[in-house]
Amino acid sequence: MNEALKIGILYSTTGPYGAMGIDARDGAMLAIEARLKEGAGRTIEPLFYDPHASLGAYLDGARHLLREGCRHIVGTITSAARKEVIPLVEKHDGLLWYMCPYEGFEANENVIYVGGCPNQHLIPAFEYLIPRYGARPYLTGANYVWGWEMNRLARELITNAGGAVLGERYLPLEETAVDRIIAEIAERRPSFVLNNLIGPSSYAFLEAMKALGDRDPVFRPENCPVVSCDLMECELDLIAAGSAAGQLCAASYFDNLDTPENRAFKAVAARRHGHERRISSVFASAYTAVDLCIGAILAAGSDDPLAVRSEVHGREWPSLFGPLAIDRRTNHAALPFHLGRINAENGFDVIASRPALAADPYLTTRGTQMPAKLRVVS
Repeated sequence: MNEALKIGILYSTTGPYGAMGIDARDGAMLAIEARLKEGAGRTIEPLFYDPHASLGAYLDGARHLLREGCRHIVGTITSAARKEVIPLVEKHDGLLWYMCPYEGFEANENVIYVGGCPNQHLIPAFEYLIPRYGARPYLTGANYVWGWEMNRLARELITNAGGAVLGERYLPLEETAVDRIIAEIAERRPSFVLNNLIGPSSYAFLEAMKALGDRDPVFRPENCPVVSCDLMECELDLIAAGSAAGQLCAASYFDNLDTPENRAFKAVAARRHGHERRISSVFASAYTAVDLCIGAILAAGSDDPLAVRSEVHGREWPSLFGPLAIDRRTNHAALPFHLGRINAENGFDVIASRPALAADPYLTTRGTQMPAKLRVVS
């Protein structure tokens, strides 16, 4: 246990999701600093690789980190990047610690999932929205697996609720031409909008929805909200001032959660990044993933992935989400659900919450499907 423990950090800090990558990197590094400060009993050496939003470079980065002796890699933001590196991590019998919300329908023995899957974000969000606004949404998404799968699931949920999807459009990453989508929304007048766009596409869409609401009060957030499962505090300053206020986001964490765990965590973060730094769910989840990874390695006395997985599954771990349990069948974390409304200060006010929900990535467990008899509001 005297040799340095190498932890690979694989995040893009530039490109369409660079703001999320910066927050994830900072959260991961804060966890390492905190472990070193408390005396981990072993030198921890983080190795950071930035793929600069290039899908091929994620594979290069994972290969570099594994060759440098990192048996554990914390990283990737998008599902495309995660799926790109998993086969290489499997080949080297490493562990990828993934901490972003994703579309589900995956479980891999070489991945620990600390980000939420749909029964922890999309389904409870719809259970909140449909009785209040109706079951006639419009769906938007990034033109890759996140957008496709989230909208596919949304269609099933709406059908089960007796509603109808009024439109569905996709944009390439970084595309900001949203006029056609906005024109369709204005014409079809949905009850709410599910936004699965990413980065600049999402920001341009929210700005255009604000303009539409200014022209027609039917499309103001209180009447036709836009709900996302991937919008975070670190992105709100990148949206034109006031354009996102009132819109909704589902997440396992928000900066202003008033819990003992979060108050303690924010005090640690403030000492490193200042009190003005808002903590996003990717910052919090990356911190949690690294802290869990290091804690399990120390408990196992080895960074061998088999031993580490055994430790991860063997107990509940203290975390800023509360006691954290990882399901041994799926390697997914049980996570709380929160629904946040964007406020005028570019933060989130939490308007609905549920305690930790066991992950069901394949939606096979009774109680994780959308109830078929939801009341539909026309």
